[in-house]
Amino acid sequence: MNEIKSKRPRQADIAAAAGVSVSTVSRVLANEPGISESVRQHILRVAAEHGYQTKGISEPMPGGLALIASDGATGGLSVFYEAIVEGLRAGAADAGMSFEVRLVREDRAMPDVIRDQMKATNAEGLFLVGIDPNTALRQWIEADKIPVVLVNGTDPQLRLDGVSPANFFGALQAGERLLAAGHRKILHFTGSHRHTIRERVRGFDAAIASVEGAASRMVPMSFQGSASREAHELMGAILDENEGFTAAFCMNDFIAVGVLEAVTEAGLRVPEDFALVGFDDLPCALMTNPPLSTMRVDRGALGREAVGLMIDRFHDRSAPARHVCHAVVPVVGGTVPMPKTDER
Repeated sequence: MNEIKSKRPRQADIAAAAGVSVSTVSRVLANEPGISESVRQHILRVAAEHGYQTKGISEPMPGGLALIASDGATGGLSVFYEAIVEGLRAGAADAGMSFEVRLVREDRAMPDVIRDQMKATNAEGLFLVGIDPNTALRQWIEADKIPVVLVNGTDPQLRLDGVSPANFFGALQAGERLLAAGHRKILHFTGSHRHTIRERVRGFDAAIASVEGAASRMVPMSFQGSASREAHELMGAILDENEGFTAAFCMNDFIAVGVLEAVTEAGLRVPEDFALVGFDDLPCALMTNPPLSTMRVDRGALGREAVGLMIDRFHDRSAPARHVCHAVVPVVGGTVPMPKTDER
């Protein structure tokens, strides 16, 4: 008697043979992201050996190119962008996406330059890290339907996918922390052409506007040289004016370090006489005395989220653009008094 042919193998059979979970097999056979390429190929090979039809499942993931503004990546904010790149690399590896990183001067981020970079790296998707596309670049992206994700960037017209910290709400909360501590004359150290920083300005201004009698003064930064040194000099000059400011919100922690140094050198106690809040929660925030009160940005999560947005864009290139904001978390530090509790 001829043996009856075996039925189509179950996913549980493939999982047992491959030494992985059934859920992992299910995700691979459904071509879902989030599985490393080595595991994916192993499961597909085992599935094929057991007669499981995998046609179309193992189509290669298009590659991605991340372009980073060289001024930010090599200057004072290099530690900020390093963590983002780590998140991008990890997300791309998990998704089986080939991935390259290149530096570019923002004023050189033009279509011909980027087209050559993408061709050289065999990339279909473009991550713009810390770069707001200029008019020429935006027109090329839209005309050629290039899959693009802005990383630590915001498209005011919401035509491009993007991921960023919740800049408005983070700055709003930073201002509220100072206001809750009783401060009513607060400095705001800031300065940038980027949409993300404009959102922080809007958030902080909203906090000030919410409290009657509160006032702020914007202190524009030029970022010529060290941001900490520039902030130190600006804060020293403001203290000499003796206009009664008792607190400061700084657009990043490097600036806050300079402000803190100037305040303590002037003999003021922190946070009793002067309070300040930074932004980003960079490593330097733990090195000051007292440690900086700041707002934590999960830079690695921004990178991983950007890869997810790119994969979705590869799957549906005509879908409406999406922007994902990650919450910014307060870090207590020691440069703002702890809120008083009602002890009863």
